[in-house]
Amino acid sequence: MSNTTSRTPPLRIGIAGLGRLGRRHAENLAYRIRNARLVWACSPVRSELDEARTELGIEKTTSDFDRMIHAPDVDAIVLVTPTALHAQQAIAALKAGKHVFVEKPLALDVADCERVEAVAARHPDRVAMVGFVRRFDASYRRAHDDMRQGAIGRPFLVRSQTCDMNDPSGFFVRYAAQSGGIFMDCSVHDIDLARWMLGNPRAVRAFATGTIAMHPGLAEHADVDNGLAMVDFEGGGRAVFYASRTFAHGHETQTEVIGTGGKLLIGHGAERDRVVTSDSHGVRHASTADFFERFGDAFVHEMNAFVAACRGEAALDLALSDATEATRIGLAITRSLRSGQVEML
Repeated sequence: MSNTTSRTPPLRIGIAGLGRLGRRHAENLAYRIRNARLVWACSPVRSELDEARTELGIEKTTSDFDRMIHAPDVDAIVLVTPTALHAQQAIAALKAGKHVFVEKPLALDVADCERVEAVAARHPDRVAMVGFVRRFDASYRRAHDDMRQGAIGRPFLVRSQTCDMNDPSGFFVRYAAQSGGIFMDCSVHDIDLARWMLGNPRAVRAFATGTIAMHPGLAEHADVDNGLAMVDFEGGGRAVFYASRTFAHGHETQTEVIGTGGKLLIGHGAERDRVVTSDSHGVRHASTADFFERFGDAFVHEMNAFVAACRGEAALDLALSDATEATRIGLAITRSLRSGQVEML
């Protein structure tokens, strides 16, 4: 189990949602997160609960979310459930006296984000954090810190992308009805990064366009598999976002920040490692396969930060208001995609 070197008892955590990402968080909490114990798991899927007990050693499992959040031996809740449930579950957990970690996005509606903010404000002794994992990636953190030290002068333009390897099974097509669309599902990370890199300005205008290159089933959800958006911010900052579900070579997250004295490029080339092969087929390197491989360490750093904040050992520089703004911008971009018009924020 997790290392508990501090004299303060480990944070006792319950996790809701054991799907693709939920399972990753559960494994990290069980084996890699300092000063934490994963004591409860909640899922409507019986096989997931069975695996939680047998493979992760979680003693208490349930399909009843209310039962878990009211359990006296739980200090914090980690939500990796469908986005439509995030707001109501976060509010319920806060009211039950628990700290809360919520996977992104906080909600698919600004009003729901603001409801969570309001409840959290009434309980300042409880930590509420949204999982914008790229802020905890070593390369992105270094770039952000370098910019704060003036490395590229005044940053004014961000170009950022989240591009997944094509999945011929079409999982995301089936998920499109509840994902909020490609910009809310993928680009919300880039949106948060742009605000973070530019000093958290407020967005004032957005425009988006896109195309269905390979997955026609997205049309019934007014979604695309490749999308491009531009956002204008107060103070003159600008951001351009590209999202794709159809890359042939692997997952490629990349961000470029341009300033008055230079630029920073994070994630260029999607290299899996530092091996470059040269042979009769040409010169090449292996690519990262998916989001989990690219940001595996960042997920650990992110959860360690949450646990440390809950234990009163460190403050977070990521606020619920950041998640609300990311949702506000993501929704405006999505409306623009569907209307073909510029959206004012």
